[in-house]
Amino acid sequence: MAIQIKTLDQLKTMRRAGLLVRSTLDLIKSQIKAGITTSALDAIAEANIKRGGGTSNFKGYHGFPATICVSINDEIVHGIPSERMIMPGDIVSVDCGAIVDGWHGDAAFSVMVEPTNQDSLKMLNVCEESMWVGISTGAAGAKLSDIGHAIENYVNSQGNYGILREYGGHGIGTAMHMEPHILNYGKPGNGPKIEAGMVFAIEPMITLGSERTKVLEDNWTVVTVDKSHGAHFENSYCIAPDGKPFVLTEVDGGKANLARFGIEISNLI
Repeated sequence: MAIQIKTLDQLKTMRRAGLLVRSTLDLIKSQIKAGITTSALDAIAEANIKRGGGTSNFKGYHGFPATICVSINDEIVHGIPSERMIMPGDIVSVDCGAIVDGWHGDAAFSVMVEPTNQDSLKMLNVCEESMWVGISTGAAGAKLSDIGHAIENYVNSQGNYGILREYGGHGIGTAMHMEPHILNYGKPGNGPKIEAGMVFAIEPMITLGSERTKVLEDNWTVVTVDKSHGAHFENSYCIAPDGKPFVLTEVDGGKANLARFGIEISNLI
């Protein structure tokens, strides 16, 4: 398994891509409300990425027709924007990526439109926190499978959730999806050792029911077989040359969240 190793300058360019993704997601999140269409959210994303000097890495990817993925309720990932209107109580998951000077950024979030319910809100919180558990575990010197093991352990400790098996995180750099594939479950201590210059997108996907999924006839949208609702969070992070992590798709580099685990981020990027 050949994992691309980046120089500090390359990581700094990936940081620009990561910040463009974050600003796009923040803008979309501010516009999500009952009555807006998913295609309207896509137009917002496309304009912001263009304004920021980047290009979408989703549009045209294996024929994907849009700038973002918008997945609602039992759609977990890869939903195609359309004239579908967001309704009260919907769980909306948005995945976005951008390219800046040939380097990629990728991140995602889920949010629930009011009226909310406690079970769904807890699932969203568990999914997001499991992402941070995974990133905090994937420090320099850890083995790759330690990340998925930590995510699975945390999710299972919080309740009875389905953890998607067919989909996971990935390497990222000069392409959006690169080696390695990163499972959100499994045994620790396997795979390559994590080292400086590596960049990973960590993206847990969980459901309120079974982990079993199917792909709709559009050949993209992934839905749960049992119609249970789900959540999806993602951030791209690197191991800097000083051996410390840095979250490329968070404004503060992940400082606040990783501090909760006693981890100091790199100040090189």
